Amino acid sequence: MKVRVGSNGVQLKNVKMSMCPFSEISVEESVKLKENKEAKVSEVIALSIGPKQCTETLRQALAMGCDRGLHITTDKRGDYMELQSDGVAKIFEKVLRDMEPDVDLVLVGKQAIDSDCGQVGPMLAGKMGWPQATFAANIDLDGDGLKVERETDAGTEFLKIPKLPAVISCDLRLNEPRYVTLPNIMKAKKKKIATVAADSFDIDLEPKNKVLEVFEPAARKEGVLVDDVNALLDKLKNEAGVIQ
Repeated sequence: MKVRVGSNGVQLKNVKMSMCPFSEISVEESVKLKENKEAKVSEVIALSIGPKQCTETLRQALAMGCDRGLHITTDKRGDYMELQSDGVAKIFEKVLRDMEPDVDLVLVGKQAIDSDCGQVGPMLAGKMGWPQATFAANIDLDGDGLKVERETDAGTEFLKIPKLPAVISCDLRLNEPRYVTLPNIMKAKKKKIATVAADSFDIDLEPKNKVLEVFEPAARKEGVLVDDVNALLDKLKNEAGVIQ
């Protein structure tokens, strides 16, 4: 599919939405924790913020094993243009404080693949006053808390979260999301998805920065065919100047 870019960003009309790979990994890890009897997880809730198409994404999470879904509806685009990381973190905080106060572990993808900001997890932890572990590559039970191996530029490091609640953002090496089977897809249709309008939260969702212009990169010039390696070397040396 050809990506179309307009004045308001990438055009999404007639484009099928899918779950972000990092979010898919966070869903898989949540379900794995529930399947681990030692973790004593009573329920896994999948949350998505956005337009009506988010229901499809939530159904995928339910088919993977989540118990129920929560759809926060808004017409704002969940990217760097309209609904930015600060707004998403505020919605999460509102849900955790007012709607789901018994939640004691939040797993999110380390970043969204449209904006690549990687800010929602840390912002949410700050707003809630909870400990956090970012870029998780492995999560192990450790008493009443967790031990998390996290990715860094210099390798990996281990963090101990002595007690929940906590926020963890998930990296690619954490797990391999399961294949969703047809029977589980059918079961997911019977699971509940609650819908709440983001406007009802009475929180400021205005972007903190503004995109001034969006445009496609310049088209690449047509290449030139050469007859042999000697002709290629001649052009690289005498025309492109990239070799001596």
